[in-house]
Amino acid sequence: MNVECPTCRKTVEWTDANPERPFCSHRCKLIDLGAWANEEYRVPAQNVSSEDLDQLDQLEDDTQH
Repeated sequence: MNVECPTCRKTVEWTDANPERPFCSHRCKLIDLGAWANEEYRVPAQNVSSEDLDQLDQLEDDTQH
């Protein structure tokens, strides 16, 4: 099976011979890791109401005492 490297978009064969899969190289793997470390990627979240935040704050306070 062939996949696209998430970093450079090069076509890569998905085999045990490629320990960097789904990346084409260790370099592309490190570039992607650096992007995560720099918070360049975001996981979408639902909007949270102020009431929900208050409940979370209260729960946090309750668990710390």
